[in-house]
Amino acid sequence: MNSVIKGASYVLAHTPQMVVYNGTTQTTERIVNPKSEYLKELESHLRSYEDCVSYWPNQVYIGNATPDDLAEVEFPYYDKKKDGAERYGKYGEIMPEEEFILLVQACDQFEVVMLDKEFVAAHKEAFAADPIITEDIVARLHEGMELAEIEKVVNEEHAEGLYVAGKLVGCVKRAHDIDVNLSAHVMHENLMSKASSVLALLYGVKNAGISKDDVEYVIDCAEEACGDMNQRGGGNFAKAAAEIAMLNNATGSDARGFCAGPSHALIEAAALVKSGAYKCVAVTAGGCTAKLGMNGKDHVKKGLPILEDCLAGFCVIVAENDGENPEINLDILGRHTVGTGSAPQNVIGSLVADPLERAGLKITDIDKYSPEMQNPDITKPAGAGDVPMANYKMIAALAVKRGELDRKELASFTKEHGLTGWAPTQGHIPSGVPYIGFAREDILAGKMKRAMIVGKGSLFLGRMTNLFDGVSFVIQANTKAEAEAAAGVSEEEVKGLIAKAMKDFAATLMAE
Repeated sequence: MNSVIKGASYVLAHTPQMVVYNGTTQTTERIVNPKSEYLKELESHLRSYEDCVSYWPNQVYIGNATPDDLAEVEFPYYDKKKDGAERYGKYGEIMPEEEFILLVQACDQFEVVMLDKEFVAAHKEAFAADPIITEDIVARLHEGMELAEIEKVVNEEHAEGLYVAGKLVGCVKRAHDIDVNLSAHVMHENLMSKASSVLALLYGVKNAGISKDDVEYVIDCAEEACGDMNQRGGGNFAKAAAEIAMLNNATGSDARGFCAGPSHALIEAAALVKSGAYKCVAVTAGGCTAKLGMNGKDHVKKGLPILEDCLAGFCVIVAENDGENPEINLDILGRHTVGTGSAPQNVIGSLVADPLERAGLKITDIDKYSPEMQNPDITKPAGAGDVPMANYKMIAALAVKRGELDRKELASFTKEHGLTGWAPTQGHIPSGVPYIGFAREDILAGKMKRAMIVGKGSLFLGRMTNLFDGVSFVIQANTKAEAEAAAGVSEEEVKGLIAKAMKDFAATLMAE
């Protein structure tokens, strides 16, 4: 039987100061052009926490609104606030920077995170009041130290500062004197990914309605890599995050594939459960500080706020078939192979048309497609256009070419089978998976039968190959009852055949 999606979570941590001090666009600009107008204007374009919470795409991400709701909002979204916007949503929450920094310190196992004692005292109570934050996580917090000591480490030992409202409140120290893989910059980046993954795991378990001990395996599919100079990416974010989330019965490993990583990981999780190797697998990913403010120059130039000001995370719980939850159909897998090539038509053909054809389905038989779900509010001003819409147009064009869609229906296809993008541009985060929570709900409610999740990845970024990458899979309504009914009929037929054969054999013996 196919594995099922038991639940999903989506979380955001509002980190505007990390945009300034840790986003690659900003850190690079500080080196190349330290007196640039962009850096001078940057701080005045940062959003308040309240503005971040009331932002429509963020409310969709945590489940307080649907993609259909967003489609009814006049574009652009940045200048419109969602009425009744809340920090906590159906799938997760938007955590303030102050509390997220405390979570980061709670995730630190090697005392590289130093926090100002006044800062800890001021925010510890609010952090502990978060319903998802357990007492054992709060107990991991340190009381903090004098700010002067933190300033000394930042100024003399190359530590990465932690800031709130422009004020130094802590730092992340280097974990080794000369190993660049354990530098303060890398430790900061990795701890932020780990902490956002922990938050997603906590909500994932809660939303699936399972016990923490039910999770037997965790797969981390973020875009970071931890290790030391002898094995730079050999570490294990999955087990590190599972430890803080108290998933004591779980082991785990990391899956990497740039933006396609989550889709690869979910297929692996579904296969592990279907094979019987594990009964319950959590696929998780934290955010990426390098991509904060990635398109900031274009946003500031056009008078927009910095929209890439959140670290994102997600978790999907994959479990044994319960006869109710939607299934991941491993018989319908799209894959961009080594020989596929990078032409857009070939890519969409390999990921969408080919697997459906093998299954005897048409492109129009999929109710909703979830490819790269980037928020167009972010990408359009940067000149990248509406990424989801570009994908839908290619899928529709392929359907027309295959004779499965009339040319007149091109426009309606993108609306009926497509979605408005709402995901933050955190690399792996937008790549198909933000829709899984909504797809699960809509399938359970009988609103649709099938959704296709399409993940794509730019393998050439690693300078090891020029290849593109991608995989896809279909989520469908549960078929366990149908399968069992079919199995029951065939079993009766087999019994009838056996009985008839025995009767004929007995008659032969009697005749002799």
